[in-house]
Amino acid sequence: MIKRTCLLLLFICCGVHAQTESKAYYTLDVNNYYGTILKHNPDISHLITGHPSGVILSFQRKTFGDEEWQRLYNSPDYGVSFVYQNLDNEFLGEHFGLFAHYNFYFFNRLLMFRIGQGASYNTTPYDEDDNFRNVAYGTHLVSGSYALLNFKKENIIKGLGLQAGLGVIHYSNGNTKAPNKSTNTLFLNAGITYRLDEDFPERIKKEKGLVKGAEPFGYGFILRSGVNESDVVGSGRFPFYTLGAFIDKRLNKKSALHLGAEVFFSKALKRFIDFRAVGGFNDGTTGDEDAKRVGIYLGHELRVNKISVLTQYGYYAYYPYDFEGQMYLRGGLRYHFTKNIFGEFTVRSHAAKAEAMEFSLGYRL
Repeated sequence: MIKRTCLLLLFICCGVHAQTESKAYYTLDVNNYYGTILKHNPDISHLITGHPSGVILSFQRKTFGDEEWQRLYNSPDYGVSFVYQNLDNEFLGEHFGLFAHYNFYFFNRLLMFRIGQGASYNTTPYDEDDNFRNVAYGTHLVSGSYALLNFKKENIIKGLGLQAGLGVIHYSNGNTKAPNKSTNTLFLNAGITYRLDEDFPERIKKEKGLVKGAEPFGYGFILRSGVNESDVVGSGRFPFYTLGAFIDKRLNKKSALHLGAEVFFSKALKRFIDFRAVGGFNDGTTGDEDAKRVGIYLGHELRVNKISVLTQYGYYAYYPYDFEGQMYLRGGLRYHFTKNIFGEFTVRSHAAKAEAMEFSLGYRL
């Protein structure tokens, strides 16, 4: 899990820093936040006893439209964030996280939307003897993502500025180890920003027609894998494999649509079926059920330089054993190593219940 998460951070940072050499301009910001844990799952009700708080320290590089992808997105920032969170509950403990992020700007750069992805260390995960009440995290190291929507005004006086708004932060280990009910914290935040350079260059405006760039249909293949565990605590972690093929249509330089089919092989699901068969649950499980599933999905890809944000909605067309539901969701990141080869980090879930954290390698013809 630790190696995979470190690879994820390297995967994101490679995309973030894959820019041409030019004079760099940087900013710092610090935000304090205070919020509440959302009850997305009734199983974590006993853990929602206080109001989480923390601090977000961020360091980012400004862009000014020197490259085409920067002009496409109104010259965003990209950088790294350190996030500390006290969950205000003795069983949930604290989080110390490192994230890569993008800042996107709207309304004459007064409104900022930030999206960050990374990993976090939890101080008090589930332990069957010492902390059995923490059903939110089964491991110290979890993946994390956060978003901010802030009103922001830079350089009000001598490089200092202000920002404030709303945010949400999510922690989950993608069911690499049970339990994994996860947490989502909604919060208010406020802080200051600081320019490390006094004078910034003028931004190059986006030229007309830049977003165009539709391409013919393409197709390719993808292999997904990872390790996961069923919801039965202590049932064991096992590798899974997913083989898929897809057709895509690039609508423009930002967006593409995907249509795909995939076959799922899950030893953890097979172990779960065996558990239900011999556990005296009287639910009709015999142990002979097929653990394979076949899914079809429709998805969207939002491309930002070499990184893409993926969202996919799937349906198990072959579904011999009822497990978590016949619809599934997938979200995550894709990194384009070359024109044809890409890697992905995604989470596949059923509504709010994650089944697997997937690491994938694909080829697009």
